[in-house]
Formats: sequence, structure tokens, C-alpha cells
Amino acid sequence: MQIQVHSDKHIEGSARLVGWVSGAVADKLDRFDDDVTRVVVHLNDENGSKSGAQDKRCQMEARPKGQQPISVTHKAASLELAVDGAVDKLNNALKHQFGKLRSKRATAPTPIEGETLEVQDRDALLEADFLADEQLRTS
Repeated sequence: MQIQVHSDKHIEGSARLVGWVSGAVADKLDRFDDDVTRVVVHLNDENGSKSGAQDKRCQMEARPKGQQPISVTHKAASLELAVDGAVDKLNNALKHQFGKLRSKRATAPTPIEGETLEVQDRDALLEADFLADEQLRTS
């Protein structure tokens, strides 16, 4: 998984900052290393040189293989809290996305060895099972 870090003109994009953000993202999302090609991190100070509550914003975009990108944003009073919040949100979003995909694969019917099931064949089998169950209930 490739991690890219970008910052606006109000946040100094030093090598130390890039290393810290990359490390935080890699630590939290290491379980998705084979499923995600890239994570892009954007750091912004929305008030510029002025201080304010919730003025640091961290936006992260993950690019899962073969799927649409997933984007999350978190605002906080400090850059550390914004990054931590965004990486937690991205972790939850990826768990949700890959959990849905895994459950779809788990519920798909598996063909008998040497046999393939077409969509209409699966629908016909499900309908036949339903009708047989209904017939048993009404008898």
C-alpha cells in the first residue's frame, strides 16, 4: 500500500510530518495492505494563521483494488487528533466495505464439482426450493 501525504501552505510538509502520518496510517490499516493500492492524505489548516476550534482538517482517500475510492474527513483542534480521527474513520469504512464483499461471496451458491450455475439456474433452484417448502407447509 502506497501512502501519499499532502499539506496546504499553512502546514509545513516536513519529512518528519510525512513519516509520522505515513506510520500512523500504515499501523492502523496494515490488515488492508493487500486490498488497498494507495491512501492519499490531505492536511489543511482551515483558519490559516488564526487559531480556532476544530480548524485542522485531515481528509483521507483509500483506493481499494477494483473498487471506487473511499474518502473520509475529520476535523479537530490539533493535527494529531485530526489524523487519528480520520484514520479511525477510514479503518471503519474499509472494514465495512470489505465485510460486505466477503459476506456476498460467502452467501453465493457454490456449484457442484464440474458444474457451473448460471444466474437463471440459481433463481430457478431457489424458486423450486421455495415452492417445495410452501407445499410442505400447506399440506
